[in-house]
Amino acid sequence: MVLSTQVLGQGCCSQMRLTVSNEWKLKFKKGINVMENLMSTKEVATFLNVNEKMVYTLVAEKNLPATKITGKWLFPKHLVEQWIEANTSNFPEAVQKLPPYHGLLIIAGSNDLLLDKAISLFNEMNSEEIVVFGNLGSMGGLSALRKNLCHIASSHLVQENGNEYNFSFAYRELETMPAVVNFCSREQGIILQKGNPKKIHSVNDLTKPGVTIVNRSLATGTRLLLDNELREAGINGDKIIGYQNIVNRHMDVGLEILANKADAGPGIRPVASLLGLDFIPLRWERFDLLVSKEFFFDQGVQKFQGLLHESAFKKLAKSLDGYDIGDSGKMVFPQ
Repeated sequence: MVLSTQVLGQGCCSQMRLTVSNEWKLKFKKGINVMENLMSTKEVATFLNVNEKMVYTLVAEKNLPATKITGKWLFPKHLVEQWIEANTSNFPEAVQKLPPYHGLLIIAGSNDLLLDKAISLFNEMNSEEIVVFGNLGSMGGLSALRKNLCHIASSHLVQENGNEYNFSFAYRELETMPAVVNFCSREQGIILQKGNPKKIHSVNDLTKPGVTIVNRSLATGTRLLLDNELREAGINGDKIIGYQNIVNRHMDVGLEILANKADAGPGIRPVASLLGLDFIPLRWERFDLLVSKEFFFDQGVQKFQGLLHESAFKKLAKSLDGYDIGDSGKMVFPQ
């Protein structure tokens, strides 16, 4: 917003002229829309058909999305709706069916740098076929697989025991287990500004005064991992500045930090390495490809899995830090 003063006459009166940029108008309008979609405790209790005390229990024990940014509990309606869908079982079977394979392979789910490169490599090597990707997060990929919107879902959802990935989420979403093929293992952690000027050494330091983070959406395995780490440390995410600042990709997290818009954010080592940023490792995780058994032997699915054994793919992986492809292309389920 630009504010200027124009003096009319000799010291008698002045005219204030306001010039408001279109960009500011859009931000203002967006802010209003966000606030309109925040429900109070009473409103979310009515929305969920429970009493208000149960709402606090759901926040504490069932990860009901909530924020205390204004000093009182508020609930983003679109995140509450996502939370309901993520915790719903016995979905009706999808009516629509993917058409028979004619050269178009659809992958949806979690974003990954090596997966992006593998898709580009496949498209370069197969002029009569094409792979496209939908960046929906791990939970979004499973939902797309259930709805027959994709052939393959990419996912890295850590289970409650902390040792296994994807099985409980896939069974809850799909009712019957799909085939699971390992794509890679990769190092997850916290991406930091170069030189770590805020002296962040663990998730506990994210609550320090003056520390701002950038975050991933609830549908992602990266957000799930961060929230698990915070819960184990006894930290309420809403106490962290920037916890509700959501971006869509690992690279977006890195770019926000590189641009000094944030001090830290959850992400993978390859992004930190490419951008010259610091990194706190949290764990190595398994990143899988989940395929409906109906499509497992489709030509495109088999060719893409075959690519994971090619020397060209292995060369791509070696060019990036933070990947282990020792089990790439191996069946995780069924064995």
